[in-house]
Amino acid sequence: MDQPASDAVLPQWHSLPIATACTGLLLGNGASRAIWRNFGYDSLFERAQKVRNRPLGQSDLALFKHLNTENFERVLSGLNTTVRINAALAISSTAPLNRYYAIKEALIHAVRSVHIPWALVSTATLTQINKALRQYQNVYSSNYDLLCHWAMLHAPEGFDDLMNDEGEYDPQPGLPADTRLLYLHGGLHLIKHADGSTRRRLATDSALLDGFAINTPGDVPLFVAEGSSSDKLRSIRESAYLSDCQRRLSEHHGPLCLFGHNLNAQDQHLIDSLLTAGIERIAIAIFPLSDAWIISQKRHYHALFSESATVLEFFDATSHPLGGPELNVPVIKEAQQRTRR
Repeated sequence: MDQPASDAVLPQWHSLPIATACTGLLLGNGASRAIWRNFGYDSLFERAQKVRNRPLGQSDLALFKHLNTENFERVLSGLNTTVRINAALAISSTAPLNRYYAIKEALIHAVRSVHIPWALVSTATLTQINKALRQYQNVYSSNYDLLCHWAMLHAPEGFDDLMNDEGEYDPQPGLPADTRLLYLHGGLHLIKHADGSTRRRLATDSALLDGFAINTPGDVPLFVAEGSSSDKLRSIRESAYLSDCQRRLSEHHGPLCLFGHNLNAQDQHLIDSLLTAGIERIAIAIFPLSDAWIISQKRHYHALFSESATVLEFFDATSHPLGGPELNVPVIKEAQQRTRR
């Protein structure tokens, strides 16, 4: 039976019978913000225009406007295609290459300005995240950051990310796995080759963040971080890996835990997949900001699933292993960092 949307009651996670029944976990930006509040930025595209080092210039912005997107992957892939066509026609590629490297550098600085540094991620944090993810058969993440990947690498046994031993995307069943990690919008640890194929970067720890966009010409970071739902869906359909992840979400079986995901208009493609899956029960984490906030969030989710038979259960996000206050890492402001130096 649905929990009512008219009250501000939020049970503790472990008090719900569904807590031990969920076969899937869908993670959103709130899960990352619970650890590092700088992940609460509004737009990576906006951030790339304001970074101190080499922000997006007018020529770069003109490309985003012309392609009607704020998605870096689409613009970088488009420039790659232009370079390849120019090479085939013996036309100079100086201009598109200059824009390609300028946009990628702005992206690097934007990501580094919001991402938690590896040095601040403790072993205890990685262990707790790793243990929490293992409670589910399928973990669907729409976050592009490295937290889940770092946690998996901390103790990788029992995890499957659809990549083979060489790091290449391989949809064929591999070794038996207890938990499958699926990155619905890609991630900083994933690369899209010029031919559209996907591989996982073999770097680890700090090198994953430091060099995420420093790769072979023609390769681009595979993550869909911006744009409307339809824009994101176009990028997903252009990638066999992302399409496979989206399909698996739409075919999910069993109860699902939704953690840190607002499911707003930019996520309509994810909402559609959840509705297609016909999931009977969904447990939804809500941060207990205020009574008014809790009630508004309950009403929001009830409206999303009003035409389905899905039963919704709500719980206090801070009572879940991924939302505990012990995971939060204080953000040190730049001025404080300079003072410490």
